[in-house]
Amino acid sequence: MTREVKFKKMNKNSKTKYLMIQGTGSHVGKSVIVSALCRIFANQGLRVAPFKAQNMALNSFITAEGGEVGRSTAVQAKAARAILQVEMNPVLLKPKGEKEAQFILNGRAHADISAFDQFHQNKILRDMKWEAIREGLAALSQDYERIVIEGAGSPAEVNLRAFDLVNMEVARHCGAPVLLVTDIDKGGSLASIVGTLELLTEEERAQVKGFIFNKFRGDKRLFDPAIDFLKNKTGLPTLGLVPFDPTLALMEEDALRELAPTNGDPEIDIAVVAHRHLSNFTDFDPLLIEAGVQVRFVRTPAQLGKPDAIILPGSKNTMNDLQHLYDTGLAGRIQKLAEEGLPIVGICGGYQMMGKELFDPDKVESKQGVLEGLGLLDVVTEFQVEKITRQVRLRASGQPPFFSDAEEEVEGYEIHCGATRSVASIGNPAFFGTLLEEEEGCVDAGGLIFGTALHGLFENDAFRRRFVNVLRVRKNLLPIPEPLLSFHEIEDEQIERWAAFAGGHLDLETIEALLDQ
Repeated sequence: MTREVKFKKMNKNSKTKYLMIQGTGSHVGKSVIVSALCRIFANQGLRVAPFKAQNMALNSFITAEGGEVGRSTAVQAKAARAILQVEMNPVLLKPKGEKEAQFILNGRAHADISAFDQFHQNKILRDMKWEAIREGLAALSQDYERIVIEGAGSPAEVNLRAFDLVNMEVARHCGAPVLLVTDIDKGGSLASIVGTLELLTEEERAQVKGFIFNKFRGDKRLFDPAIDFLKNKTGLPTLGLVPFDPTLALMEEDALRELAPTNGDPEIDIAVVAHRHLSNFTDFDPLLIEAGVQVRFVRTPAQLGKPDAIILPGSKNTMNDLQHLYDTGLAGRIQKLAEEGLPIVGICGGYQMMGKELFDPDKVESKQGVLEGLGLLDVVTEFQVEKITRQVRLRASGQPPFFSDAEEEVEGYEIHCGATRSVASIGNPAFFGTLLEEEEGCVDAGGLIFGTALHGLFENDAFRRRFVNVLRVRKNLLPIPEPLLSFHEIEDEQIERWAAFAGGHLDLETIEALLDQ
């Protein structure tokens, strides 16, 4: 798809200030540090935006215009109180297998690319990505006073340096000072910092202005010698020693928590099937704010057991993951529990798996042309080349117990290539579009099994509370009384609390001085 917007070049004389957070590796805390800084700057009354040149993740979000970006960028935009736009994450890679990923450029699916194309001598691909990255930064520089940039992985991967456009290339392009984050909880943090600097070029090392240690535990006084050592060894200061915060509940990027923390004692057990190509598992974070709800991710029939409900989540390779359910015996176990009356919910790819059949004539998702579904819902899915990405508002039209108010509206977003339609003589949709006059989703005759393409379903507070209360009543537990909890307000409170907590352990005065240089 051709972009219609023509971006201006970056204004070198603009008052936009840039700060970049890079890491000694993946999952060291870059995303959450960026979120904290975005909210800190926003609280100062500054117009601030996040930026990540390229993200590789299966958790994504849809902008108001229908562009697809990484979920962590969406959280950071919320922290910055900025309107999410594709320029904040111009390149997104969604793995489809061990050696292939969907290449999303400026919010739109562009092509499937191999790992070789991604990291080897594909100059056309590199130039295409770099142009989008430069244009994204240029567009943001027109509207924002501060841009907080997140790197990816490590800047010191010497085998990939020639193709790394995400870390030092971006820092040099906009003259951003770099703060290097490491996760002290993993161990070896001092070696990882010194080793990272050693593997950088002299020009790249000059971009690094300090260090942040994340997830510190214990007595800070015991770490003072390490800080002195780093200063003497590298000449650079430590600008943050952020303690481990066990209550931090910001949406994860792509590090799956096998068992999420429960709000109170576990009373309702919800099992989410952890597909091999599991996507958008953040769909289920909102369930955790309801009292007594436990969410577990399961891979085998033994792990599944007999929960109070099963959720089949989204997948980046639906047919492959459905075949895996058959191969592991999970499919048969799910079908047996469905016969026994256990509530089962499918979201996006999980919804497609619950139908009668899946067709892939153009080999969009896999090499299989057709595959039998779980047969839990009277629908079939055919995969199409065009990817649907949009925000939607729907009106509930399903039957009790999960659907009880025909006037209730829910909001969310869709990300899928498959077109799913009913094959029953009388359809039983879960929702009906309020803008697009079309049916969406499906509910079985008993009302306990349903599927939908809607991501973000459980962010709708009334629907989430009723879903949990139905499960509670089935276990002879009292329903959770009013008032409803607002997921979005709680999420914002978490961001605010985290920013205050992290900010209290960062040398913000020195960071400000770096921005002024």
